[in-house]
Amino acid sequence: MNELIQKASLLKQSSFNMAMKTTDEKNEALLLIADALIKQTPAILAANEQDMEAGRQAGFADSLLDRLQLTEDRITAIAEAVRQLTKLEDPIGEVVESWTTEHGLEIETIRVPLGVVGMVYEARPNVTVDAATLCLKAGNAVLLRGSTSALHSNKALTAVMKQALEQSPLPSDALQLLEDTSRETAARMFKLNDYLDVLIPRGGAGLIQTVIEQSTVPVLETGVGNCHIFIDESAEKQMAIDIALNAKTHRPSVCNAAESVLIHKNWPHQQELLAALHQAGVEVRGDEGLASQYDHVIAATEKDWGQEFLAMTLSAKLVGSTEEAVSHINRYGTKHSEAIVTDSDANAELFFRGIDAAVLYRNASTRFTDGEQFGYGAEIGISTQKLHARGPMGLKAITTVKSLVRGSGQIRH
Repeated sequence: MNELIQKASLLKQSSFNMAMKTTDEKNEALLLIADALIKQTPAILAANEQDMEAGRQAGFADSLLDRLQLTEDRITAIAEAVRQLTKLEDPIGEVVESWTTEHGLEIETIRVPLGVVGMVYEARPNVTVDAATLCLKAGNAVLLRGSTSALHSNKALTAVMKQALEQSPLPSDALQLLEDTSRETAARMFKLNDYLDVLIPRGGAGLIQTVIEQSTVPVLETGVGNCHIFIDESAEKQMAIDIALNAKTHRPSVCNAAESVLIHKNWPHQQELLAALHQAGVEVRGDEGLASQYDHVIAATEKDWGQEFLAMTLSAKLVGSTEEAVSHINRYGTKHSEAIVTDSDANAELFFRGIDAAVLYRNASTRFTDGEQFGYGAEIGISTQKLHARGPMGLKAITTVKSLVRGSGQIRH
């Protein structure tokens, strides 16, 4: 029996066991995982350095190396996010709704685990822990399929978590890492309907599209982020500059970083904003109006408006109204996170009503689109689709429901 089927079989059996576990039992396991991550930090970092060195030798971009890298501080933050999960309300068993029918049947819909979650992701070893612990807290078993570029890191993290599970009330078989990262095995994984209940791809547009196109297992789609900041003509100068800088430069390699800034043509502080971006090391690719006015703005191409740069690069465009900004974002955006900086309630409302995206902001950075920042704990991903879940996906997003019907001998006539 090959690795994929063997591990999928173990997960399927474990999922029935997981559905019976109590909140206290799941929280105990999570705390053991968090402690183990801290204790095993040196071994995890050593494994990660193997991936980092291979990435450097392969010429990985700085943005990819940043996503791949683990540090002591990052592992501490990952472990703390696991501990925070234990403080969150367990969604399993929640009564979503209840009623009594005219025939006296008492019906309640309750929240239950999805079952076996297949997680497909790229060079983000933190996702290994985030996905595993979120799934366990929600009563799911999980099959992790990371990328070859993070294999040493993922193996080390999974080994630490499975060792912790062996000391816990949860079955250690409920967590599996698919070490065969070939495309052929991945393609087979996408069609394991007998074993997997859902697939969640997390990564670049190519990965997500591949899973959507090839999978017969239902897909809970996450999305890439071509996020915009629209600076309205009424925007306060320093607020707008601070938000634009934070959204672009705080961590440019992640999906909630801003990739484009739209500036109302009547906003009087264009020069100060562009100078601040330039000073921060951002390459600004502007429309004809901006490129002709400012020496450090280079001319944008049509491709730049739809680009997820994931780097210190930003497209910039002058617009004449909120309506024009909304139209541009709906054309080039990826339905992820969009922000308006404005002192106008009317323009903010128009922006909120007009844009089709998972998360919309007024006077705040798009960098807050994150499960932890939303109070969900570690996130499984950010959904830009419209079915089942949308936006940062926490515990409830990886559950489903079932209906319990209690009668007293009713039969249907």
